[in-house]
Amino acid sequence: MTFDALLFDFDGVLIESEYLGNKQLAEWLTAEGHPISPEESMANFMGYSGVDFLERIERFIERPIPDSFHAARAVEDDRVMAAGIDAVVGAVEFVRGLDAGLPKAVVSSSSTRWIRRHLDHIGLSDAFGDHVYSGREHVTRGKPAPDLYLFAADRIGVGIDRCAIIEDSPVGATGAVASGGYVIGLTAGTHCGADHGDRLTAIGVDAVADDFVEVARLVA
Repeated sequence: MTFDALLFDFDGVLIESEYLGNKQLAEWLTAEGHPISPEESMANFMGYSGVDFLERIERFIERPIPDSFHAARAVEDDRVMAAGIDAVVGAVEFVRGLDAGLPKAVVSSSSTRWIRRHLDHIGLSDAFGDHVYSGREHVTRGKPAPDLYLFAADRIGVGIDRCAIIEDSPVGATGAVASGGYVIGLTAGTHCGADHGDRLTAIGVDAVADDFVEVARLVA
């Protein structure tokens, strides 16, 4: 089938941020007496944002989050905001190769400040226009609720059933599937292990793509 619009998750789909962020989180948790690997951190926390993200950490450490956590995250955020995070292989070429008139949006759990900084770093600051949407800023319920995808589809004026959604995390895929869009589970990021596609398939994505060449074939 063909689609009238594309909705892109951001972290792990357009930029290689998932492993970096979860490595820092795993290091902090381990230092606090809760040993965990970056891979385990991704399995527990990837795709969540805002209150949902913090609540999952509190359940993991079985106590309120100390101020040292927020301080450590702020230092890491400042570092990567200054340095920039590189694109997932093939992402920039894929976006630049789309028809200029095709509606498209970013649908991310990250802040719009984070998204726009790294879009600028990878040279896609102009590609999405005003259609950059955050689960922590634009909707009450973030991923894994379907609300962000429905919100973005409404803003670009395309029915969700005519949208293809590109997601990498199980949390994001869950919300995307629930929205009613056509969901492509992307495993191109360096954070995706050998079984990542199987996990996304089990959630109910419509197709799995190992790279953006396959994404291009699916949406052609």
